[in-house]
Amino acid sequence: MKILICGKGGCGKSTLTALLAQAMSRDGYNVLVVDNDESNFGLHRQLGVELPEDFLNFFGGKKDLVERMKASFSTGEEVKFFDNRWEIADIPGEYISKTDNISLMAVGKIHDFGEGCACPMGVLSKHLIKNIDAGTNDIVLVDTEAGIEHFGRGVEEGCDALLMVIDPSYESICLSEKISSLAEAAGKDLYYVLNRVEGKTKTVLCEKVPEDRIIATLPVMVSVFKAGLLGEKFQVDVPEVEEICGFLKNISST
Repeated sequence: MKILICGKGGCGKSTLTALLAQAMSRDGYNVLVVDNDESNFGLHRQLGVELPEDFLNFFGGKKDLVERMKASFSTGEEVKFFDNRWEIADIPGEYISKTDNISLMAVGKIHDFGEGCACPMGVLSKHLIKNIDAGTNDIVLVDTEAGIEHFGRGVEEGCDALLMVIDPSYESICLSEKISSLAEAAGKDLYYVLNRVEGKTKTVLCEKVPEDRIIATLPVMVSVFKAGLLGEKFQVDVPEVEEICGFLKNISST
């Protein structure tokens, strides 16, 4: 399967991505994590690997991609990136950081002042995810940037399902309504994971978002928070994350 993880800034998208990757890896899955957030420089630390080279450099870098996009606009033809379908093993090794059964790739990052927008990363992400063939023992987890820019770029097209992380905030509740409508327009199944939710907070959120779409509720996890603060690898088994893994396995078999 190919699963896209979305939500507002700071809700816990990368945290869930890392925990899911580790849990699926322990279950014997071959996991590819696609870092699709040009502003996030911490996901690799949560997985315990080095930040890989930007994948957009495989195509000549951001400047070349911008020129190719301009050319495609003038001709009315879509930018073509791949001549053949890729399996995870086909991704060039210099753009991958690995640990256990987990491979991490970063589509692209903002490195310099004034370098321009992240549009080329979004276009490349869409084509990359659509072009990857996930085998029966593979799972691709796409960690997106905050908000809904990725919907505008069509990144969801190549994904099988969407997970939205909702934290206890009014902004998350409002965003869930927008993402629900966008997911429906994209023809993708959307599921919610409530994060940092306990007691009455859970009751309130379950009243504000469709409860039948909620597949897990994650409590405040002090050890995970501490590791994230220190930039250390997550080393914890979270029962609620295992529940999410079980859910994903079930829908992948239907």
